[in-house]
Amino acid sequence: MLSEAAELPRIRLHDLRHSAASLALSAGIDLKTVSTNLGHAGISITADRYSHVLPAAAREAAEKVAAMVDGNAM
Repeated sequence: MLSEAAELPRIRLHDLRHSAASLALSAGIDLKTVSTNLGHAGISITADRYSHVLPAAAREAAEKVAAMVDGNAM
C-alpha cells in the first residue's frame, strides 16, 4: 500500500467524516448545517457526538455579547 510505504497512519473514512464535522463546527458553521451535511435525523445527534467542539464557540459568542454590552461591538 502506498500509505504504508510513505509511513502514513491508517485513517478510516469515518475518521475523516468526524474530522470534517469537528472542523466545520470549530469554524463557526451552524449546528443545523453540519447536521444536515452529515445526514443526521436531528441536531441533537450532532450535538451529542460533537459537543467537545462547542465550548470554544460558546466562549466566542459570550465575548461578542459582552463586547456589545460594553459598546465595543465586534
